[in-house]
Amino acid sequence: MSYTKVDYEDVEPVGDGLHFLRDPLDCENAGVSVLEADPGWTGMEHDHADDGQEEVYVLVEGSATVTVEGEDVALSAGDAVRIPADATRQIHNGDAESRFVLVGAAGE
Repeated sequence: MSYTKVDYEDVEPVGDGLHFLRDPLDCENAGVSVLEADPGWTGMEHDHADDGQEEVYVLVEGSATVTVEGEDVALSAGDAVRIPADATRQIHNGDAESRFVLVGAAGE
């Protein structure tokens, strides 16, 4: 088979509504996740300096703020932000539910 298909809602979430799809999709080079965030939810501050993974966050529904290296980046539905591997990042959800598609891949 040349493709893999999965419904993210069939993948057991970890933490607070984070559906990791890398393994179910048999991804070799990219990570893909769907985050369903409750109102007021705040994610863990982190970076990917150790594994070299840059990330792109696409806000599909709702509004949120992503703090990147101490700078707040306001997002509304349809916005995307790319974050380099060594930058700290943290998602702060707005007053309503939101949904993100999170994509990560290690550089060469």
